[in-house]
Amino acid sequence: MSDKVLVIGGGISGISAAVEAAEAGQESVIIEKNPYLGGRVAQLYKYFPKLCPPYCGLEINFKRIKQNPKISFYPLSEVQSVSGSEGNFTVTVKINPRYVTEKCTNCGACAEACPAERPNDYNYGMDSTKAVYLPHDLAFPMRYVLDRSACGSGCQACADACPYGAIDLTMEPRTLEIPASSIVVATGWNPYDASKIENLNFDAIPNVVTNVMMERLAAPNGPTQGRIIRPSDGKEVKKIAFAQCAGSRDENNLAHCSAICCMASLKQATYLRDRDPESTAEIFYIDLRAPGKYEDFLRRLQDDENVTLTKGKVAKIEMDQSTGDPVVTVEDILGGGKIKKQFDLVVLASGMEPAAPAANIPLDIPFEEHGFIDPDGLADGIYACGVACRPDDVTTSVQDATSAALATLQTSAKTAAAAGGNL
Repeated sequence: MSDKVLVIGGGISGISAAVEAAEAGQESVIIEKNPYLGGRVAQLYKYFPKLCPPYCGLEINFKRIKQNPKISFYPLSEVQSVSGSEGNFTVTVKINPRYVTEKCTNCGACAEACPAERPNDYNYGMDSTKAVYLPHDLAFPMRYVLDRSACGSGCQACADACPYGAIDLTMEPRTLEIPASSIVVATGWNPYDASKIENLNFDAIPNVVTNVMMERLAAPNGPTQGRIIRPSDGKEVKKIAFAQCAGSRDENNLAHCSAICCMASLKQATYLRDRDPESTAEIFYIDLRAPGKYEDFLRRLQDDENVTLTKGKVAKIEMDQSTGDPVVTVEDILGGGKIKKQFDLVVLASGMEPAAPAANIPLDIPFEEHGFIDPDGLADGIYACGVACRPDDVTTSVQDATSAALATLQTSAKTAAAAGGNL
């Protein structure tokens, strides 16, 4: 028997579930496939509606992790097998090599010496890093990682350059067996592949980007140091369009509504408007969804005379060959007829695709029709939370994770009672 919760996923939901359970007295273990914790939230520029940086909340949680001996975490790890049942699971975890030990001081000497480069997945491929790299400026853990697949054969320039001997090129994968009384699945989401939306020409037009790319463009630690410029020529963006439901509510792509895209585009319109009072933004939408507490945020944008909200789904995006400008064709539902407009940049509000189906977690996980986990169908002692279960914003995901933590405590209490209180 074990009084430990194992959390699969180190994004905001997984972190919240682990921290809440640990602060109630239960040991928590976080398994995360990336070399850092924080998930998609760590890639955002700001939260809505307060427009504060997400690292305000993440840093508090990282501090809670560091200060609590009941929490352990394993980046670059994946669950290989699960056996047992509620109160008595055994989870086999594979930990992939980082090739950089805890001796790392983040001096950067390794990256300076490294001759190889790789696409920067933190910035959604909009720039590159060296093969040995710090995932991002505020990464937790704050330690470099080496992508051996990007290295040249026999290269050890990083190891030779490190003054602290922190590079270990002999590292091998290792496995751990972790006993757990309960398991929380917090695998989160992936941005939908916009190249699948044929009429919007994401791959063919350089100045068409996705909403997650827009977050990185606006961020000071992003590929342009926070300058909102066009990928094709570096021109400052003055006129921007947002195409809502890009692939969402579409039987050929994502049939579901991703819930947060409207608020995300409203938020991103402020990124440009706050930088340049002369800039303009137009949001093309089917329905604007800003429920309850977010209504005031919507009204703020509606009151901005340089922001236009047009009811109509984008039918087609083409490119003006002479300028590189995207040209948007939309059926204007309220105004009547088709409209055709030219912009400096178009942002596709691509939706949330659940990550769990592709994660190959060795559990009997029931999925609903859109690929999200059906939490009611999970076996006893196994719980799911956050966007693994449904599209949601950060606040609701954290609340959901707290509920999952409470459920693990109830499992622990039940297990302890069955064992005669001897856990």
